[in-house]
Amino acid sequence: MSALALSVLLSLVSAVAYAAGAIVQEQVAVSSPGEQYAPLRRTGWWAAVALNGLGGVLHVVALAYGPLSLVQPLGALTIVVALPMAAVFVGRTAGATAWRGALMATIGLAGLLSLVGAADAQSLSTPQRVAAAVLTGGAVLALMIAGRAAHRHPAVRSMLLATASGIAFGMSSVFTKTVAVDWAGGVSAADLPSLAVIGVLATAGMLLSQASYKGGGLAAPLATLTVVNPVVAAAVGITMFGETFRYGTTGTVLALGCGVVAAGGLILLTTERLQETHAPAPARTTADDLLDGLHALDDFPRQPAPARRAEPADEAREDILVLPVGTAEAIAKVYVPAPALDRHRVRVKS
Repeated sequence: MSALALSVLLSLVSAVAYAAGAIVQEQVAVSSPGEQYAPLRRTGWWAAVALNGLGGVLHVVALAYGPLSLVQPLGALTIVVALPMAAVFVGRTAGATAWRGALMATIGLAGLLSLVGAADAQSLSTPQRVAAAVLTGGAVLALMIAGRAAHRHPAVRSMLLATASGIAFGMSSVFTKTVAVDWAGGVSAADLPSLAVIGVLATAGMLLSQASYKGGGLAAPLATLTVVNPVVAAAVGITMFGETFRYGTTGTVLALGCGVVAAGGLILLTTERLQETHAPAPARTTADDLLDGLHALDDFPRQPAPARRAEPADEAREDILVLPVGTAEAIAKVYVPAPALDRHRVRVKS
């Protein structure tokens, strides 16, 4: 197997690992509503950590065998892989809008990353590292505060936290690249602060991604994280590492167009989630509504004594609908969701 083919294979397996980790995280978020950041007692949480770690390792190894212009766009396939995996393994199907948004985000991101040209390896100076760490911390903290303020809007909160997670992961990659360049000339204790920043940002990214799945579903936060992470890293590469877009002005225009496509995909995913969150609640059905529906049935048994309401002996405010004999079969033919009955009970009088 050639080095290029091995790089592609590793990139695809990495995308599958990331997708599986995201699915597990979303399931943990659903089943652990009281622990939004780090449900440490859940086995699924640690499985998600392992899967994300595996995806990261495979991504780094793929970069060792293949060019950045190929490996980074393939990493954008995570969201496309995650949707069918979620449908197969956890029964979470995605609608047409989610698929359109996911494909737009993936295509836009892949196109954008493929247009970023490589530059000679270089490191950041100490002032640049301090400025990058401070700005990143401020941005992540601001998004966390905004997410907390938007707690009544789960979809918006999810996107804000996913954006913060993407920024943390993206800047973690930037510091990792810086340390790797430094270590090319020998390991130095001067890189300990940068290693500490990498650990903090990677941990923050993991915790924020976990929190973003609470009430946010799978597709929207995963797509946001998948797009923001490499875009932040690419932006830093262009501004601090001297990287440029290929093909000059034409490449820059194409990159902007790809960015618009990716942003449009994220908007579609957010819109779909907002629509799900604000879907109208089913109509409430009371005992009187149920009785009217039963009388409307052709085979409803006609009884001499009409249905009546029995007042409870105590002072508890509860409606007890007392129906004549023979109505059990008719009741079984009427579908009334249990939550819609509210506090009403139906009793067949013998």
